[in-house]
Amino acid sequence: MSVLKTIFTWWNGATAGVRFTIAKRGVFVGQDDFGNRYYEAKDTRDSYDPKRKRRWVVFNGYAEASKVPPDWHGWLHHTFEEPPTTAPLPRKRWEKEHRPNLSGTIYAYRPKGSLARGGERQRATGDYEAWTPE
Repeated sequence: MSVLKTIFTWWNGATAGVRFTIAKRGVFVGQDDFGNRYYEAKDTRDSYDPKRKRRWVVFNGYAEASKVPPDWHGWLHHTFEEPPTTAPLPRKRWEKEHRPNLSGTIYAYRPKGSLARGGERQRATGDYEAWTPE
């Protein structure tokens, strides 16, 4: 089944065509803590901007843009010339580690009283008055 996923689905990592293109035209630059792999083109032949080389990310598992950490995001978008493997971003002591968007997963935040959490909602307090057209 994983071979079929590789051929037909782009959301489960890279398709076979993308892997072929990257192997032919790209150079491996590095990997982040989430297992995403980053590549840069060997030349500017198929770049959108003739002065810049094209850059790719191949997601580890489901393709979700929020899985890209800020330092790699800056490199992908040419904000930083050097990849984080060469020149990592300085971290402040108050900064938290990057976490992808967890909405829609079992790890998503569910406040007290949320039906998705299995709790019961609070009873209405009586200050609610239904709207009626006049």
